[in-house]
Amino acid sequence: MRVLLSVYDKTGLEDFARELVELGHELIASGGTASALAAARIGHLTVESVTDAPEMLGGRVKTLHPRLHGGILADRSKAEHLADLESQSIEPIGLVVCNLYPFRSNPSIELIDVGGPSMVRAAAKNWSYVGSVVDPADYGAVLDELRTDGALSDALRRRLAAAAFAHTAAYDAAIANWFAMGEPGSGDDAELPATFHLSLERAQGLRYGENPHQRGARYREVGEHSWWDDVVQHGGMALSYLNLYDADAAWRLAHQLADLGPAAAVVVKHANPCGAAVSADVLTAYDKAFECDPMSAFGGIVALTAPVSEAVAAEMVANAKADVLIAPGYDDAALELFAAKRKNMRVLAAPPPGADRWHLRQISGGWLVQDPYVFASGRDQWRVVTSAKPTEEHWRDMELAWRVCAWVKSNAIVLAAGGMAVGIGGGQQNRVTPGEIATARAAGRAKGGAAASDAFFPFRDGLDAVAAAGVAAVIEPGGSVRDEEVIAAADEHGLVMVFTGERQFQH
Repeated sequence: MRVLLSVYDKTGLEDFARELVELGHELIASGGTASALAAARIGHLTVESVTDAPEMLGGRVKTLHPRLHGGILADRSKAEHLADLESQSIEPIGLVVCNLYPFRSNPSIELIDVGGPSMVRAAAKNWSYVGSVVDPADYGAVLDELRTDGALSDALRRRLAAAAFAHTAAYDAAIANWFAMGEPGSGDDAELPATFHLSLERAQGLRYGENPHQRGARYREVGEHSWWDDVVQHGGMALSYLNLYDADAAWRLAHQLADLGPAAAVVVKHANPCGAAVSADVLTAYDKAFECDPMSAFGGIVALTAPVSEAVAAEMVANAKADVLIAPGYDDAALELFAAKRKNMRVLAAPPPGADRWHLRQISGGWLVQDPYVFASGRDQWRVVTSAKPTEEHWRDMELAWRVCAWVKSNAIVLAAGGMAVGIGGGQQNRVTPGEIATARAAGRAKGGAAASDAFFPFRDGLDAVAAAGVAAVIEPGGSVRDEEVIAAADEHGLVMVFTGERQFQH
């Protein structure tokens, strides 16, 4: 059998090629692959010797030739195809081993492969007779069947063909997106692209989906690396769809609070924070976050921005159980305590979360695409609109409340005091009820603190609801036609009021 090799990723190439030769197969190699085989003293034919045509145009043309593509594409069941091969002195090729230039890692015109995808697609199209290998991880399976049976099985060729088309589809998707979207910040990305191309690969099987009767898995973009890929699970049950969804939210919020204090802690339940705090040490931050709403923390997700010591582990074990704990790392004693006292809790060590370029959400028959949420403005852009002016303590409480509020489902109100959220109300259809919920949960702890609203107060009744909690400061986007009425109400209550100029709905 003739084998055509043309690979950018040369992982395992020498051992694979050497064994192919030992099994009696004839190798053809192009460009850098031929050079690598020559350096390893592995016998082969060059593409040029087979095509009787030189490599040209700086390597842009080398494998685009009938003596190669005819040998790959010939349908061995058709007499006319075999006659064409004979008349043109073309020998059939039974295996194509090819992976493509690394366009994703360094997008450029010269890394848009043409000959490679053509060979891969040709071999995969003719999978009934030709094997197509795009991943060095498949070398072992190919060699096993060649050693045992002398040929590749239909099942393996079909699987390899599916992988080959997935490989070229992901490659073309990356190129199409590069042309359509432009470089971030270049000015070419001022509008959302006319087309959007996704190519995903399964990265992790999950225990189940949103409910136990639903299947679930984590996918990632082909060729991309997610921070989730570096997460280490130290213990507990297998992860489910909602474990990942909620842990992702908790981890991102914890890191958005990290600059407000040396340590941050977040508790999330059903995609909503039910506790958040910053402090000088992670144990205090955890205690304050848990204290916000201990009932809701049962079965929730805890995210901590500092390594977990035995003392923190002991505190967690004494409290209501969490389903997931995610932190940068753990002491051995902490892991031993969790293994003994919290056997089912998923204990995850994770790097900082990554940044996505786009946020996608599926709807029936399509997708919604938007820029990922960011805090567009900071304290230096916020505007004090009341007679009362904020102290530094007010600013700290408002910043904490505002950041937590962005992660609470709308309509949302968050009350914070002394570096911790003390009352969280969200997911309501009006703006008064979340304030009442947050006030009830604060149970007097919001006095002198701050309230954040994810959108403007359309009427003063929403402001009155948070004023009842005893807060001293309120932060909200502003922009209502009744802003002057709401500002007057804030002055009436003696409150500080700050407008951020940005809304932060979360659905």
